[in-house]
Amino acid sequence: MIARLGIFLLCLIPGAAFACALPPSVILLLPTGHYIVGAGLTVGLTAVLGAMARRLPEMRPVMVLERGVLLPVVLTSYLSFLVFLGLILIGLFGSRDPMHNLMTLVFWTGVWIVVPLASMVMGNVWRPINPWTGLVRIARMLLGRTGTMGLGRFGHWPAVIGYAGFVWFQMISLSPDDPEVLALVALAYWTVIFGLAVLEGEDWLEQGEFLTVLFGMIAKVAPLWLQISGGRARMMAGWPGTQVLAMPALSASAIVFVTLALAALTFDGLVETFWWQALIGENPLEPTGRSGVMVQNTVGFLAVWVLTLALILGVLGLGRRIAGSGFSAGPVMLSFLAIAAGYHAAHYLVMLLTAGQYTLSALNDPLFRGDDWLGLPPFYVSFGFLTDPVTMPLIYGAQFAAILGAHLLAVVLALKLVGSGARALAHLPLTALMVGYTVLGLWLLSTARTG
Repeated sequence: MIARLGIFLLCLIPGAAFACALPPSVILLLPTGHYIVGAGLTVGLTAVLGAMARRLPEMRPVMVLERGVLLPVVLTSYLSFLVFLGLILIGLFGSRDPMHNLMTLVFWTGVWIVVPLASMVMGNVWRPINPWTGLVRIARMLLGRTGTMGLGRFGHWPAVIGYAGFVWFQMISLSPDDPEVLALVALAYWTVIFGLAVLEGEDWLEQGEFLTVLFGMIAKVAPLWLQISGGRARMMAGWPGTQVLAMPALSASAIVFVTLALAALTFDGLVETFWWQALIGENPLEPTGRSGVMVQNTVGFLAVWVLTLALILGVLGLGRRIAGSGFSAGPVMLSFLAIAAGYHAAHYLVMLLTAGQYTLSALNDPLFRGDDWLGLPPFYVSFGFLTDPVTMPLIYGAQFAAILGAHLLAVVLALKLVGSGARALAHLPLTALMVGYTVLGLWLLSTARTG
């Protein structure tokens, strides 16, 4: 095992040869080694110069406009629930073809990709469409319930459990794309969360429901966001990550949640690589499918999660020992929200461009009768752009920019969160981790895959 781990670490060292920059099933030769080397050097140099600088750029929010709230959250949330209920019915009684069923398409493309991407730009767009808030508020009012049942003392642990189960369902279970299976799982999860939120209160969703927690955290890197107070909404603007600096330090359970988000994206990129397939004894050219590797992938995911948590906490602990103060895990871990956001954008970009076409087609003609509900011109789903030597470098360039930009932002945030009192040398362990994470992320995007 140690030998295999050594081989893996050697694989992460960028070479001079060209590598395969590929979305699944596409091989396109690009000098990705140069990209990886350049990104690693850029992150390292930025961290060194930032640590040596006496003053970092100011990151302050500015109000752009103020207006009244257009629609109350109770209404938008209730409408969202009705849409969710409609999708459940479509998943249960509609086509079993994932590419022709709105339950599968809307959830995996709309909720899991579009919502977080939009949140990275415009703030927390999940807040008004959260399908629990409205009904929870209405149910508590009808029941006359104003108290709690003490779930708050568990912190983010319920969200950690929910997110871990979701990751297993998405990456390891047999049928995450089956509309009926997805509908049943989603309905069961909604029901459990609804019951707990009615007993505890709608505010509990922000620490106990994993989608609300994850999207809320990712939204903190947005350059635009809304601040709602009473019936007034203020549109705020600032440098990406400005909101992160105003967040309280993460609790132990929130730290575990953030490392889970990082580990999930890392393992999702790793699980289809030739290296991982060889490690678990699979022929990457003739994979046996999910049923044959469920145990191996479950163990692998847990191992990546534990390793991610141990590395980050170890690096922060080493930095604190060198500095003598600062580098507390709670505040500095906030900087990793930028990396989680950037990785999510880069990792799911190709899926957005491919499955997104099916989603648009299904929304335009949900009953498959030749209707034109969205008024879109006739179009056919095509993946030809994945073999276009002009388009593919642009796609890889966008993924590269997302990962590099995320790490540069994380470096700046970490330097500001630690403060100017720490010795410059104390930043070295965290810098090394950031550089290594950059190399790993770009390697996962550019290595050969079985998918």
